[in-house]
Amino acid sequence: MNARWLLRASRWARNPPSASRVWLVLGVVVACLALAGIEKLAGGASGEGQKPRTHLL
Repeated sequence: MNARWLLRASRWARNPPSASRVWLVLGVVVACLALAGIEKLAGGASGEGQKPRTHLL
């Protein structure tokens, strides 16, 4: 852990985020996990069955 992270952590400890900001971040994390779970169950966007690219353009 470098000094920048320690300074950021100390500033965050002195001025913690508001409850609404915490709920917002939690909501985004839950939404991302839900989308990942749906994709895992549905099997979408896996790229299986596609031919590999042989050229750059």
